[in-house]
Amino acid sequence: MCGFIGIYGSEPGELAQQLLTGLVAIQHRGQDAAGALTWDGRSFHTRKGGGLVRDVFSSDDIEALAGYAGIGHVRYPTVGLGSDNDAQPFDISYPFGIGMAHNGNVTNFDEIREDMSSRSHWHVNSSCDLEGILKVFGDELASQRVEQLKPEHVFRSVEGVFERVRGAYSVVGIVAGEGMYAFRDPYGIKPIIVGRRQLKDGSSSWCVASESVLMDVLDFHETFDLAAGEAIFIDRQGVLHRSQLTQREHSPCLFEYVYFARPDSFLDRVSVYKARIRMGELMAPIWQATGWHADVIIPVPESATTSAQAMARALDMKYREGLVKNRYIGRTFIMASNAARKASIRAKLNSIQLEFEGKDVLLVDDSIVRGNTSRQIVELARRAGARKVYFASVSPALRYPCIYGIDMSTKNEFVARDRDEVQIAREIGADGVVYQALPNLIRSVCEGNPEIESTCNACFSGHYPTGDVDEARLSRIEQERLVAGSDAQKGP
Repeated sequence: MCGFIGIYGSEPGELAQQLLTGLVAIQHRGQDAAGALTWDGRSFHTRKGGGLVRDVFSSDDIEALAGYAGIGHVRYPTVGLGSDNDAQPFDISYPFGIGMAHNGNVTNFDEIREDMSSRSHWHVNSSCDLEGILKVFGDELASQRVEQLKPEHVFRSVEGVFERVRGAYSVVGIVAGEGMYAFRDPYGIKPIIVGRRQLKDGSSSWCVASESVLMDVLDFHETFDLAAGEAIFIDRQGVLHRSQLTQREHSPCLFEYVYFARPDSFLDRVSVYKARIRMGELMAPIWQATGWHADVIIPVPESATTSAQAMARALDMKYREGLVKNRYIGRTFIMASNAARKASIRAKLNSIQLEFEGKDVLLVDDSIVRGNTSRQIVELARRAGARKVYFASVSPALRYPCIYGIDMSTKNEFVARDRDEVQIAREIGADGVVYQALPNLIRSVCEGNPEIESTCNACFSGHYPTGDVDEARLSRIEQERLVAGSDAQKGP
């Protein structure tokens, strides 16, 4: 899972600062690398590298990233080795000059690499799947032999991407000297939001982003979500063109609402904050049905806080924030290696002993993935003097690999893979574990927008909405990820 921003049209000298402000606002979506690309009417300017936004960009970079159109990206690696060479955005010089950034995962990347080389003589040189999308898009555009670019040329190229590229992806990019484009995969698995604001001269400035929070931070209004299978093109005059190219069953990712997105974002017109409230409320009767007793509910900060508060209200239970988060430690789930996750968990959280000592405690977290975090938090609670420690996940048990862009692509890494709740509790050292029911999670999201009739819940159910996933494909993706992880641990 990554995050991106695209801006077309800005007040003179403001573009770079807007891009970096936007990237900081979505830093939670990726802390492995960051990058930006701008167009000044003559050439692309690019800066990217490993680390947080604040570490990658200097004041000199802000001056160098000149122009009136730009895209930016924050990454955590799901495909590729996580090297600086895989940092986005990417660009190619032909046709026109094209820059691109994306969020998601291409499931037929190897096939694209072979096809591009044999059929079109385009070479995919990196291990980043974005290069596959970019070069398919470029190939489709070049095949039209365009002299003067029109929106329909862009839309035909995107149709070619939809035909040749499988998986889940939201994309933003620039065609040098012509405009900005964006599109969302035919199933709409990954979010993408568009906003507009008026500049001092009366012209329009456009923003394309992974989350709506960017629209708030940068003061863009008139927002809308791209539909599944929709593409847009903003031309040189700043005029927006839209085209619904294809659409399957719209299936937005549930894990966005559980963990990834900021609570102050709206995705597909659903408030992430309200969805998490509903998760907590619907978790309450599941806890009651166990017959267990707890003196206090304590959230695992921060993505579970809203749900834990709602659960406590529904149960009329005491709520205390007994775990303190070190805000200078990154999100452990999106760290590139298991060793990095384990090392950071203990430094990330500390307990307030008086909230645990002599009490039966119910810890509430957004999910239980590998069990690393959960196990260490249970140990932390016991060291603080808790008499009993129960653990509630406001999402269902994760048992199936995600092949759409979340770093859960190997089935054996899930603590719940071949275990029931009693065994999971034993594995993480808790006195009991309870999980959300999948219909409840779906309801928590879909109540916010009744037009959402389907969701991507593959990691919970094993049902992959793109319909092209079998055991052979899952095994190949898993093996690629294991090799990438091994190479990353070896280092350069």
